[in-house]
Amino acid sequence: MEFQQLEMFAAVVEEGSVSRAADRVCRTAPAVSIALRKLEEEMGIPLFDRSTRTDHHVTTAGNLLYSYATRILEMRQAAVTSVKDLILSRRGTLRLGTHESVSLYLLPSILRRFHKLHTDVNIEILCGASEQMLTAIHGGLIDLAVIADVPDDPGLERQLLVQDELVLITAPKHRLATAKSVAVRDLADEFLLVQGPKSKIRARLLQALRESSTPFRLAAENVAVEGIKRMVADGLGIGFVPLMGVRAEAARGDVSILRVQDIPDQWNLWLVHRKDLPLSDAVRTFIQVSLESGREQYSTNLLASSKIVRALDSF
Repeated sequence: MEFQQLEMFAAVVEEGSVSRAADRVCRTAPAVSIALRKLEEEMGIPLFDRSTRTDHHVTTAGNLLYSYATRILEMRQAAVTSVKDLILSRRGTLRLGTHESVSLYLLPSILRRFHKLHTDVNIEILCGASEQMLTAIHGGLIDLAVIADVPDDPGLERQLLVQDELVLITAPKHRLATAKSVAVRDLADEFLLVQGPKSKIRARLLQALRESSTPFRLAAENVAVEGIKRMVADGLGIGFVPLMGVRAEAARGDVSILRVQDIPDQWNLWLVHRKDLPLSDAVRTFIQVSLESGREQYSTNLLASSKIVRALDSF
């Protein structure tokens, strides 16, 4: 059994005819037919139902072989890519998509580790909402994404990186600042500082307010997390942000952290890439380094969260 035979076999299965498969693999139709016959002789069983002259319908045995053939061909491509990366040092550019908050609070520690292993790889970072990053992945604009709210997509591979949470932040002298937690209705008529219209964080907050018929006012829109923190500290409004981004400010007393009872606060970050594309050595290394850093970050999150909870309980 040869790789070329498997390529031709897979092409016939996917194209449904020898002639179309021949065009795809740049061979003549007789050459493809000979390769199929040799493969069937080696298997000892027909792989196609040839009851019609124009179309080739795969048999049960053919379907089974096809499932293995596609995996073998994908592994061959991955092996070739990895060896070329290693020998020729052709690692090029790693294109990464993520959220603005992740680029500020999580990526720096990951990139420090990564660059120790791949000093010759350029990293391009594209920031945006989850929907935008998923579109970029499917379109081949980025190799990998670190994002929240990833749907169950059969074309994507996803791995849990960090479990964070969403919290409400207020100025230390705000009327709600000393509360352990608040209900959505407690936010009535507050000035809200929110991110862009495609932000999932913004969507959660506004949906909860509308469903509870709680009146609210938008103090500013399309504000990045860093901007929200500064505006909140200056008493311009309140914001709903990832906990990882406000620990330092909370520890200094610049802002107060509250939980909102009626809004889902889980904020999981996922590593996401396409299943049908082979991963370069640089991408695989980035994934490995990210998962290691994520495990450490998760432990830090638990410790920091417990300290914040104890601080709230002391009021």
